[in-house]
Amino acid sequence: MTLPVTPSQTVGPFFAHALPYPRDWELVPEGHPGAVTLTGRVRDGAGEPVPDALLELWLGRTGERGVLTRDGDGVSGFGRCATGPDGRYRFRTARPDGPYLSLQIFARGLLRSVLTRVYLEDRPDPLLDGLDPARRSTLIALGKEDTYEFDVRLQGEGETVFLDF
Repeated sequence: MTLPVTPSQTVGPFFAHALPYPRDWELVPEGHPGAVTLTGRVRDGAGEPVPDALLELWLGRTGERGVLTRDGDGVSGFGRCATGPDGRYRFRTARPDGPYLSLQIFARGLLRSVLTRVYLEDRPDPLLDGLDPARRSTLIALGKEDTYEFDVRLQGEGETVFLDF
């Protein structure tokens, strides 16, 4: 007897069990020179908040490592933040050496995580330059100086641009 092929199924979410760790959202300590706060909301295809997503932010600065410890005045190249009931997240980080921060999203309904970029300013970049202006805007954080807002839309109208990796 041969069974028919069935579609893949999502697993989890298991994110709250073992993945968070103390000060996981802080890539730099409070008062760090040049620190910026990145905050936003994760929404599903209907525009509803996703209360159980997990986001990983990768700084990509030269010489920085992705470490879990948050001791001293150094900069970690990696942070993790779970969304709250309203789908909100927050990171305190340093500015990237390059034009963007890398953001990976794990959420219910996804068979695998999705990866996007967060640009703190709209400036020439090969990826941005190749996008339609409406799609381009989904990668640019709004704000200035030290506070930026970046919402992630997982699908539907205004869907964030996600990258294959």
